[in-house]
Amino acid sequence: MEARAIARYVRVSPRKARVVVDLVRGKSVVQAREILAFTNRGIAECVEKTLNSAVANAENLHHVRPESLVVKEAYVDEGPTLKRIRPRAKGSASRIRKRSSHITIVVGTREEA
Repeated sequence: MEARAIARYVRVSPRKARVVVDLVRGKSVVQAREILAFTNRGIAECVEKTLNSAVANAENLHHVRPESLVVKEAYVDEGPTLKRIRPRAKGSASRIRKRSSHITIVVGTREEA
């Protein structure tokens, strides 16, 4: 049983988002929520919202209790990049790349082997 949630077009670079997502991969949902609550990064709030959405999807679609869920997959893909121009010295210009991300979190029941 798996449930997923995807946050698309989040305005943060994928490199910065991956630092936070790597903290919760493989953890239980309760433990992941605690980690995200005390992570001092701006993107942690968006990752927590995505995690809560995936848990809600599992509860509503598969009737599973959140305490029994674990973060099976968590990854960040690169979204579209907004390209802007900034004036520089001697009449030249440099390109500013405003990156975006797609955050995907998959939760599932713990497999006892």
